[in-house]
Amino acid sequence: MQSYEYLAVPAPVKGQKVKGLKTPAERYAHQLTLLLNDLAREGWEYWRADCLPSEERKGLTGTTTVHNNMLVFRRPSAETLAEHPQFTETRVSPTLPAEPALGVQSGPRPIHESRREPQFRENAPRNDTPEY
Repeated sequence: MQSYEYLAVPAPVKGQKVKGLKTPAERYAHQLTLLLNDLAREGWEYWRADCLPSEERKGLTGTTTVHNNMLVFRRPSAETLAEHPQFTETRVSPTLPAEPALGVQSGPRPIHESRREPQFRENAPRNDTPEY
């Protein structure tokens, strides 16, 4: 039976400014592509995205539950690789560029930013009447 090891990382919260990318959606997609390709080079296969609850401190004695968007990756475990040598070949396409498109260098950068940005839906109907 094949076994896997898993890696969960927080999904990017916002995209970086890149020359040639105009909209926030394009910037976010580019940031996500960089993350996926970086982990793919290390042998991780994207598996799924989950929104999971986490309890955090609020104030001195209180707690609150926040929901975190997580990206889950997997790769065959060391035992599986030893038993099945066919899994040792690289999964990255040979046509994948060494550096990301648009001339952006993917250097060391944190996978997770601790600061959370508010997320708003674009073109959502506005309701200026307060709710009581």
